[in-house]
Parts: sequence; structure tokens; C-alpha cells
Amino acid sequence: MGIEIERKFMVKDPSWQPPNRVGIAMRQGYLKNDRDAVVRVRIAGEAGFLTIKSKTVGASRLEFEYPIPFEDAEELLLLCQKPLVEKVRYLIDVNGIEWSIDVFSGSNEGLIVAEVELEHENQVVKIPPWAGDEVTGDSRFYNSNLITHPFTMWNNKK
Repeated sequence: MGIEIERKFMVKDPSWQPPNRVGIAMRQGYLKNDRDAVVRVRIAGEAGFLTIKSKTVGASRLEFEYPIPFEDAEELLLLCQKPLVEKVRYLIDVNGIEWSIDVFSGSNEGLIVAEVELEHENQVVKIPPWAGDEVTGDSRFYNSNLITHPFTMWNNKK
């Protein structure tokens, strides 16, 4: 069984940026998107994935991710609710722990979120200086909600 445990933070300044700044372009959409579960299709670079995630409880949820052929992922994205979530993901090491920085574009332009995956919910992680407000429990920041409530439409942007 796959369990995802993560914390999310707004990014408050550009000091996180690695010198080479090479990221992975991603497009993703949802075939099922409700409170209890999501079924996501993602293209990351030249790879396709199908992911099933359960409802989040605290900072944890079940997650099952499977590689699928790129062409299948392209076709499945056509079936997903629009707009798709578009972003570039940068992976950086902070004190021996990998952080993902997602720089959104399209209807979520201007949103930059940092995520760190944990081994357990009580794991202590040193928060980098460029990480701002924690948004782990704020459902507005779930990628699945950015389709129906894109960042560019928010009145109160943290």
C-alpha cells in the first residue's frame, strides 16, 4: 500500500532557485475528482502516469501511481476536466531532504508551492528560509482543486 505524507508551503522569494534551473514540465488532469478520491493523469516530461489518491487525513493519504504509455496519457488528458494543471517542477536538496518546487502557469500563473514528502507525520523538517506560510491543510492548494478554482481567480492570495 502506498502512503503519501507531505507538507506544503507557499514560496515567498526566489532564493530557492538552483543555478542551472532545469525543471520537469508537467500537465495533469483529473478523471475523477471528489472529496473521497481522485484519479489523475499526468505527463511529466516525456513520461505518462496514472495516479489514484484517497482523501487526505492530516498530512497523509493513500497514493498509487502507475506509469502508462505517453500516447495513452495524451489521450486520457483529453477526457479530463479543463483547464489542465500546468507547472514546472524543480527538485532541490535542502539539508539532505528533497523538496519539490512547483511553478504554475496557465490559469494558475503566479502560484509557487514547495512540497516535502515525509517518512512519517511527526518527522521534523528544517523549513528553508524561502518557504513562507504552510498551506498543508488548505484545500485551495490541492492540485485537484486548482482546476475548478484556479489561482488567478482567487481574491485572497496568501
